[in-house]
Amino acid sequence: MTCIVPVEKYSMLTINALTINDEQFEIVVKNNPDLNFEQTSAGELVIVPPTGGTSGRKNFNLTKQFGNWVDEHLELGEGFDSSTLFRLPNGAKRSPDVSWVRRDRWESLSSKQQDGYVPLCPDFVLELRSPTDNLDELQAKMLEYMGNGAILGWLIDPQNALVYIYRQGMVIETVDSPSTLFGEDVLPGFSLNLQRIWN
Repeated sequence: MTCIVPVEKYSMLTINALTINDEQFEIVVKNNPDLNFEQTSAGELVIVPPTGGTSGRKNFNLTKQFGNWVDEHLELGEGFDSSTLFRLPNGAKRSPDVSWVRRDRWESLSSKQQDGYVPLCPDFVLELRSPTDNLDELQAKMLEYMGNGAILGWLIDPQNALVYIYRQGMVIETVDSPSTLFGEDVLPGFSLNLQRIWN
């Protein structure tokens, strides 16, 4: 099965008519190496297009800051970039822009599981909204992460200068253009400078 779609015409495309199983998903991914895919819990294939320059620059800055913290705290866990696909407990396959998994959970996986689509939900997830992203879809994805075991999540919306903070079992907090976010008990000592995200 080959799925070739001119993604420049779409922000995020869910092919509702194309519900596929795990084996078919692997074939689609293998036959389309230049595209990024996700899959809903219902098996619907989602094509995630590349970002533009501004979003790419901002995402790079977020990843760099987070990566520096991870390198200094390797005993706590592992960080992952936006290319990493996680197989959530509900069956969805998702790729957060930035994510992190506690050391004990990561090391409980076999080498094969670590090398493939990671069969768990990250403890921390971050999504950066690009100009073409639908906010409702991103908020639904954040709720999906939390419903599958994430402890802390940040949805950063540069268009509206807002950050939505998701905490396990708590009401979503909305913060207006914060200069810094803190990792709380989940990412101890981590602070994210958002100056370059708002500019």
